[in-house]
Amino acid sequence: MSSLLQPLPHRHVLTLPTAPAAVRVARETAEQALAEWGVNPGHPVVAPALLIVSELVANSVRHASPPSEQVTVTYAAGADRLALAVHDRHPHRPRLPDADTGGRRTGGLATVMELTGALGGTAVVRGDGDGGGKSIWVTLPL
Repeated sequence: MSSLLQPLPHRHVLTLPTAPAAVRVARETAEQALAEWGVNPGHPVVAPALLIVSELVANSVRHASPPSEQVTVTYAAGADRLALAVHDRHPHRPRLPDADTGGRRTGGLATVMELTGALGGTAVVRGDGDGGGKSIWVTLPL
């Protein structure tokens, strides 16, 4: 079985009101979870991962409220990878820009894709089964 299909042993889920303070809390929670899981804060993926979490939560706060009253952040890690997801209940599923924006696109998702691509990671948008929300999942190698 591919290691990408195996569950990650460390997982933390955080649900917050879709409000500006959620960005800070999500970032601080990511820092704490990574430290508890033994990920060195100096690891080259940590600072970009924190920025990715911040950008994704900020996008949910900016674009999904209302109708989404909450944003849920999932953090997961294993020996060789880190996965981050941000979920809201806004039905719009954004198109992820190419990692190489060439200066044509700016904003949170372009930053997320640039960082993800530079680290050799992946990103995907997954819609809820009922069409009423979505998650953006980012997986980064450790």
